[in-house]
Amino acid sequence: MLSAFGLNCTLKRGDQPSSTQKLLDQVLRALDGYGVSTAYERAVDHDIKPGVKTDEGAGDAWPAIRKRIDQANIFVLATPIWMGQPCSVAKRVLERLDAVFGEIDEHGIYPTFGKVAIVSVVGNEDGAHHVTAELYQALADVGFTIPGGSSSYWVGEAMHKKNYIDLDQTPEALAGAIQTQACNAAHLAALLQEKPYPATR
Repeated sequence: MLSAFGLNCTLKRGDQPSSTQKLLDQVLRALDGYGVSTAYERAVDHDIKPGVKTDEGAGDAWPAIRKRIDQANIFVLATPIWMGQPCSVAKRVLERLDAVFGEIDEHGIYPTFGKVAIVSVVGNEDGAHHVTAELYQALADVGFTIPGGSSSYWVGEAMHKKNYIDLDQTPEALAGAIQTQACNAAHLAALLQEKPYPATR
């Protein structure tokens, strides 16, 4: 059975209402519909130390989170937009994934090869394409495979206060994007599980 691990990079701790969590929940439910077991964490609830190593020492919560990413077939990275950028929590996650470059084996195989990554983004102004591009570039650099049509995002009208969590219904276009994202991620993950990337050295 395929598995997915979602990492919510909201700035809101615990069970505080979160637009990012709402979208992540919808993506994970869609993946479940394609036979994928799912789990998630809020990154801000854990003491992820700054740095670029797999383990930054005493009290660092990243090694346990990284283990869950490594164990999953699909990594779902969800972030809000702040000032037109991926939030600081998402950027720290990317920085910690930099350690992958030191874990490439003698055959040129990254530990992330064969794993799919998808991104979900929410904000109350424009910036979703920029944020998605930043995250996917970094995730591809560290070895994740990106499926086609794999972005789900919502941004509200500029200078207004309505957040995604305030919507009574999911917009039709977004609902379709979520289904496409989940379907393609599950399909690609199954293919990569059956036929992994070959050695390059």
